[in-house]
Order: sequence, then structure tokens, then C-alpha cells
Amino acid sequence: MSEPVDSGPHLLGALVAQLEARSLLRSVMPGGSVPPSQVVIGGVTHDSRKAAPGWLYCALPGQRVDGHSYAVDAVAAGASALLVERAVPGAGVPQLLVHRARPAFALAAAWINGYPSHSMGIIGITGTNGKTTTAYLIRAMFEECGLRTGMMGTIDVLVGGRSLGNPERSTTPEADELQALLAQMRAAGDRFAVVESTSHGLAQHRLGEVAFDVAVLTNLTHEHLEFHRTAEAYASAKRILFQRLAVGPGDLDKGLGKWAVINADDPQASRFSDAAREAGASVLSYGVGPLGGVDIGATAVREEGSGSVIEVSTPRWAAEVRIALPGRFNVHNALAAMGVGEALGLDPESMRRGLAGLRSVPGRMESIDLGQPFRVVVDYAHTPDALAKVLDGLAPLAAAGGGGLVCVFGSAGDRDTDKRPMMGRVAGSRCRLVVLTDEDPRAEDRSAILEAIAQGAESQGMRRDVDLLIIADRMQAIVRAIELARSGDVVVLAGKGHERTIEVAGGVIPWDESAVARNALRGLGHDRPD
Repeated sequence: MSEPVDSGPHLLGALVAQLEARSLLRSVMPGGSVPPSQVVIGGVTHDSRKAAPGWLYCALPGQRVDGHSYAVDAVAAGASALLVERAVPGAGVPQLLVHRARPAFALAAAWINGYPSHSMGIIGITGTNGKTTTAYLIRAMFEECGLRTGMMGTIDVLVGGRSLGNPERSTTPEADELQALLAQMRAAGDRFAVVESTSHGLAQHRLGEVAFDVAVLTNLTHEHLEFHRTAEAYASAKRILFQRLAVGPGDLDKGLGKWAVINADDPQASRFSDAAREAGASVLSYGVGPLGGVDIGATAVREEGSGSVIEVSTPRWAAEVRIALPGRFNVHNALAAMGVGEALGLDPESMRRGLAGLRSVPGRMESIDLGQPFRVVVDYAHTPDALAKVLDGLAPLAAAGGGGLVCVFGSAGDRDTDKRPMMGRVAGSRCRLVVLTDEDPRAEDRSAILEAIAQGAESQGMRRDVDLLIIADRMQAIVRAIELARSGDVVVLAGKGHERTIEVAGGVIPWDESAVARNALRGLGHDRPD
């Protein structure tokens, strides 16, 4: 829900004018004793349970429920006006009939909060994998440069340096909450905001009316086809972020320009670059390899300790950049962050210090070390591409220790089913032992999920009850994997990362992957403080 953060009355007539200017309004239906234009709005929400006296309730059509069905409930709770796609009989309050509720809702949320993105630098990050780590790297870099920066994403929401958490597990919140959070960041003195921008959030206009200054593409791989249906629709949703770089009202006085920072190593890079250029933005590319063809390039990479040393060349400077985060994929994430810094002209030395200073990201390649003779790593990898990158990144560590890879993972219920055998093939072709278990089964049959993954693993030669175990209970699966780990192995616990619940039919189970791993290690007698 979205309460106004600036002073002065918010008259419905002012919102009507804004909707008309965007060609979103069909008509205004009067209701009650006060003329619609004079109705004072105290807040905006799409949730009838959060409606309050004087608020505008926006009825959003959904996949499972239709907000119009709850409009009368919102009025009973005190809502003084409705924003709807079709009239609600007998509502007794003014109704704004719009062509499409979602973009109109986004406009209403921005309006009630005083368009916060118009007076902040906004960096949007989209891609299948790497959004969260890239966001943390960008924020670390900006803070080192003396630029107070808020953040909104999968793991956490940071406002004025204070963590608000993300208990709803929504990477990109609905427009009312998103605009309210941006307004809180602005009020707290944040000069920039880094916003993880999901395909769902873009397709559903949750990011409508956000004035982006920089758009970042990390990569594009298989994910979320349960929602988008086709890979092309998924890619098209991601491209919306770059199309939104078109300069419009509120952007003109920021003085930051419009920039796209794009992973040139991704096969679809040119389509995103084209979308950005069509929107009038400048494009910076990044990638790993020899000089030429990219703007921010890693000409050489060597592993050092748990991180990497990157030889970086940009249009302004060339130097070594150190990151403490393991894995070759984090080199790409660091290059993306540097691309943002280059776009906005940040000090190179401060950028390098900021990147080097980020020691870890919760649930991302998180090492659990209680003195055991093998490694345990917790990571959020929950797509085929992410799992492959994590396993490939850790394979040299296992080989160096004379061990192999052990992987514990599952796949989400009521989500993309095509990726399940793909993930099985990824793990089956790389690991000496695979333990399949629940991720978030939700209302789906957990055994059916695990069977689909198992078939993929078996296609790579894995054998059930030999090197392929199916243990639905995630705690038992982790305990068993750690019991079976050999000296030099790397045990990868994939799919949950930072998340604090497992979603099951009818509710959630509290969860902490790192704590479960530590308890399993202690059960084997390993108890050195990590």
C-alpha cells in the first residue's frame, strides 16, 4: 500500500488529469455527495484488506483472483474512490474507469508519493541470474564513492542504510509498495536506488512510472515459462526495462543521461542494445576476453584465494580489480557494476575499493566452514544456467582437493516444469553424488517434481540409490549429503540460498539453509567457529 509522503491534499481531480494525459482514462463515474474532482485521497492500494478511510482502491485483474470482486469490501473499509476496468454496481463512491488497470495503478502509486524516482538516480537490473549480486556490488561501489544508495531486491530492501528485509520473497513488489519504498529512500537521503527488475514486475507494470537512468542486463537463460509461456515472451518482458529508458517528464533535470549496460557475452545482447538505442539511450557493453568489441572488458582473470583478480580495461582507465566473491560468473557481475560506474562517471579508484570491499552476499556462494575436510557451499542457484555456473565454478576446487562435487537441490512447485529435467542433466553430468529434495513444492506433488529431475540425471548415467538419492525432506537430504561427503569434496546446497521459508501446500515452513548445514556438520563432530 502507498501512503503519501509529501504534504498537501491529494485531490482525485489531479489524478484524473494525469490519467487523461497518459490516455489511460475512459470515464469518471460520480458517486456519493462529493464531486469526484474534490475527493481527497489519503493513500493508494490494490489490496482490499489494506484499504482505509479516504483511500483509492485499485482493482487489478489477476491470474487467480480479480480485484473487482473485492471492490465493495474496500468501500466498506472506507475507500473513497475506485480505479477499475469495469464499473462496480452500487459502489457509492466515484469510480475511475480506465483502459488498463495496471499501468493506471502504477501512475496512481507514483502520483500519491510525489513521483520519487524523478528526484533520484534509478538503476534497474534485469536478467535471469546475477541480479542480486550485481545490485550488492553496485551499492558497495556507490557507497565507497560517497553516494548514499538504497536497494530493492530478492534478499533485502535497504532504505537510508537500514535493512527492512523482504519477508514476502517478492523481488519486485507491486507498484504501490515499490513507489512508497522509493519515497522512503528519497526521504532518508538516498541519492540513488538500485532496483532488481524482474520479468514479472516489468510485464505487470509494477515498474511503471519509474524513471530509470541506467538499465543493466546480466544474462538471459531458461526461466519463468510457467508465467510467460514462451522464451520470446520472457525476453520481451526483460526488454521493457530498456524501452523505458526513453526520456520523459521528470527525467530531464537529473543530469545523468540514459544508459544501458549490457553483457556482450549473452547471445541476445544485440536485441537489448537495439531496444536501448531506440529509446535514445547510450550503450556500454561488457564481457570477458581480448580487447576490442566491448567497452568494459576483462582481458585476463586469475583466481586468488576465494575471489578473483581481474585485468579490466574501460574507456577511461585500465587496472587490476579484485573481488572477494568466488566463481567466474561473479566476474561478469563485477563488470556489470563497473559499467554502471563508467556510465555515471564515478571515480575509478573508489569503484575498485568498493568492489573489493564486498566480502559476501547472503545465500550466494556462501561458504560454511566448521573445520570439516570438505567444503560446504550454500547458493541460490535455481535455474539450469545458474546451477551449471555454480558447479563449474566449484569443480576446480574439488579437483584440487582430490574430491568431487556433491549437489543437493530440487525445483519449485507450481512453476516452470521444463527446467526440471534440464537441471537434472546439469547436475548429473558434473557431480559424483546428487541428492534430490524439496525446494518449494507448494501445492504440487513433490514426488512428481523429483521424478522429473531424476530422469534428467539418469540420462547422464546416474543410478538411483547409488549416486542419485531422492530424499524429499530437505533437512534429511542435507544431513545425508554431508554424511556421505569425502575429504576434498565440495557439497553444494542449491536453490534456497537466503530464503527463510519453504513453501508447501497450505503454508510455509521456517527455514535457514546455512543453519541446517552447520547443525549437520556439528552432528559429525565438526565445531570450529566459522
